[in-house]
Amino acid sequence: MAKELRKWLGNLGTGPLYIEPGSPWENGYCESFNGKLRDECLNGEIFYSLREAQIVIEKWRVEYNTKRPHSALGYRPPAPMACEIGGQNGDGGLSSPSASMLTRLSWPGNQGSLT
Repeated sequence: MAKELRKWLGNLGTGPLYIEPGSPWENGYCESFNGKLRDECLNGEIFYSLREAQIVIEKWRVEYNTKRPHSALGYRPPAPMACEIGGQNGDGGLSSPSASMLTRLSWPGNQGSLT
């Protein structure tokens, strides 16, 4: 997969950035998200099973992507913003977000909905 990613980036005329191990300040977006996940979800829960953790975290992820305002998007949630961007393809922005779109808006490694 890494080779394909490098090839794709090369075709776009760009390349990956190297982040020094142990340097979280070099990846502010990821660190900001990790802090929000911990502060808003994980710190307030005690999980007694993997399934319980999956359900609680999935509920938080859906809230984060569809309802929670994000300052970088003018205090709008990402999923409706993605619909607006998708609307530039002729649907007027009125379509609802697809499952794949919401998955792309979530964190890396997400396996999609648990339903």
